Amino acid sequence: MASVDSTGLSVSGRLRSGDLLHAGLILVLLLGAWGVGGLEVSTGKVSSIEAMNGSTVLLPCTYSSCIGIKNLYFNWKYNDNGTFLKLCEAEIPTEKVEPKVSVFHERVEFVGSSKTNNISILLWNITFEDEGEYTCFARNPKEKNRNHSAIFTLIVVDQMKEVDNTLTVIIVSVLGGVIGLVILIMVIKAVVLHVLHKGNEKTKECLVSSSGNDNTENGLSGAKADNKATPKA
Repeated sequence: MASVDSTGLSVSGRLRSGDLLHAGLILVLLLGAWGVGGLEVSTGKVSSIEAMNGSTVLLPCTYSSCIGIKNLYFNWKYNDNGTFLKLCEAEIPTEKVEPKVSVFHERVEFVGSSKTNNISILLWNITFEDEGEYTCFARNPKEKNRNHSAIFTLIVVDQMKEVDNTLTVIIVSVLGGVIGLVILIMVIKAVVLHVLHKGNEKTKECLVSSSGNDNTENGLSGAKADNKATPKA
């Protein structure tokens, strides 16, 4: 009967445990990279817009994928009280190849481009019935059919709201007044300093002149005294 070395079993067990650990780490890294670089669509920083009845609006949407796309499918749908109406759809074969878009709404126009990862649409001559949520959807077979969507809300108004600029005007007026006051104070200060400087110069001139006159008078009086004190021969 063959014997089994306990040392060999422990080494083999450690090797299997190490292989499993490495495989688990690789799987986690792959899943993390797939999640980070996966397909995403976005309607931009602003997810809603107010537009006047009868105007034309842009419904923005872009897609991104770090690992690229292949036969990327996308569509736009409008949520009509729980019923999703398809507005358009298309498939982008690969990057930089323009799609052939099928449009199902007479006032919808595709204005995107695969060169800029843009799948935006225009909605012409909107009415109050067009108000609601619009969903941009995309699916990438290259990422095992990973899909993502984003919602853009359209609000239709009869007239645009006037922006109240009263607070802005008040702030600007106050700042302007403060700046003007500071400038006026600086000008007055400069004038006063200039006048004081001139006054000091005149005072110095007067003192110097007065000092010279005093010295001259003292000299003359001294000379007269000397002449009187000199005896006649």
